[in-house]
Amino acid sequence: MASQIDIYEEMSTLSARMVKAARAHDWDNLIALEKSVAAIRRSLTRDDDDSRLSLIERDTKRALIRRILDDDAEIRRYTEPWMERLRPFFGSAVAAR
Repeated sequence: MASQIDIYEEMSTLSARMVKAARAHDWDNLIALEKSVAAIRRSLTRDDDDSRLSLIERDTKRALIRRILDDDAEIRRYTEPWMERLRPFFGSAVAAR
């Protein structure tokens, strides 16, 4: 079974790949990677107990979470403008229904 740190490292690796996909406007890959991260995140909610971590592991976990959040902000720099361009199409599709 993977440790919490291993899981956060995997999420960090995937989030870095998500940044690359967003920069390349590779939306299909970005979505696939996000689904992978979501599955990993669900597994963490069941076993995300810091009480079993050493001080070094807690610091490592904190750094990984910061990196993931930084990646998320970078991804949003690319996805939000794209979503804004698509919003009129979604609005007209809903109105047509």
